[in-house]
Amino acid sequence: MDSNQCKIEWNGLALEAWEARFAKLKRATLLQSYDYARAACPLYRQKARWGLIYIDEAEAGLVQVMEAGLPGNIIHAVMLDRGPLWFDGFGAPAHMAAFFAAFNREFPARFGRRRRVIPETADAALLLESGFRRLERPGYQTVWVDLQQDEQALRAAMKPQWRNKVNKGEKAGLQIEWDETGETLPELLTIYQSDKSTKGYDGPSVKLLRAMAKTFIPQGRFLAGRTVLDNQPIAAILILCHGSAATYQVGWSSEDGRKTAAHNHLLWQAACRLKDKGIKDFDLGGVNDDADNPGAKGIKQFKEGMGGQTLTYAGHFF
Repeated sequence: MDSNQCKIEWNGLALEAWEARFAKLKRATLLQSYDYARAACPLYRQKARWGLIYIDEAEAGLVQVMEAGLPGNIIHAVMLDRGPLWFDGFGAPAHMAAFFAAFNREFPARFGRRRRVIPETADAALLLESGFRRLERPGYQTVWVDLQQDEQALRAAMKPQWRNKVNKGEKAGLQIEWDETGETLPELLTIYQSDKSTKGYDGPSVKLLRAMAKTFIPQGRFLAGRTVLDNQPIAAILILCHGSAATYQVGWSSEDGRKTAAHNHLLWQAACRLKDKGIKDFDLGGVNDDADNPGAKGIKQFKEGMGGQTLTYAGHFF
């Protein structure tokens, strides 16, 4: 077999086997998780394929794609979002190139097929060399926090202003209520939808959040938290866990919450709670430098203030 030859074995793993391998991945993304597909596919009338990637006959990684189309796939769409994901020892440019060669063999570009690839790599040239075309959009950015550090190191990594706000929230004696069963979800989603509409920021739809909660809660992979002052919520967050990683999905803060730094305090306490649960990587979610969106700069500054690593991926290809 030629060096770096890639094969993708589709839907060959039972759920338990997929989850066991997924848990070994570093920085496993929400959109590549089995639970995400189970939640999103019925909502969007799609089906999922789960792929085990082999490089030179060795298990090398995992990939999940979503598909939609007419019978016979005369009209066909295939979406690969924030993958593939690699096991230790794999993921080099040569492995990535071999993967996309195999992807192209499975889903060649043709009339009637729409492909969307948002790869978990910063190497745009590799995608172009693999025959993909790039949409004129900036690369996807997110902030990852390494929860394998001890708490002292995590606090030291925060930007001074962010750390001061955590200290302020702690001194305010704010009460935090945690929810792993979805009891507070209806209230959180009502506030989130209103806040999103008022401020005009991007974010998942309420329908998708409800569907994901329904899937993640029974698996013990749902965490909501809210800060309460005088029996009223002043800040809230929603986090979903997947493998050994977690994603900050929704956040909200009232005026009182901003005055007391409740959101910073809440997110810090959530990170500590995730760390205690064995979560290793915390994805704070997408950020951008959109000059036309006045809230984008503030969101990016807030997330980067926690002290994680901001990564910019190659972007959107087809």
